[in-house]
Amino acid sequence: MAKLTAAQRKKVPASKTGVPSKRTKKGGAVSGSYPMPDKAHARNALSRVAQFGTPAEKAQVRAKANRILGKGKGKSSSGKGKK
Repeated sequence: MAKLTAAQRKKVPASKTGVPSKRTKKGGAVSGSYPMPDKAHARNALSRVAQFGTPAEKAQVRAKANRILGKGKGKSSSGKGKK
């Protein structure tokens, strides 16, 4: 996973964050907005929100991360699919 600098994080659009309401007045992502520009960041966001997020943030981030990771779209998440 590539590390996001503060400048890069501010350029992440609201559509690529787990909690879009946590934005600066100019629209940049801030700490706690859980930026998810790719799958690696989505997995990391799930870990971080489990540690630090409120129940509402957890639900919001999980929903967004699952869409990015392709979970919940008819795929077996139990790992017991057909071979």
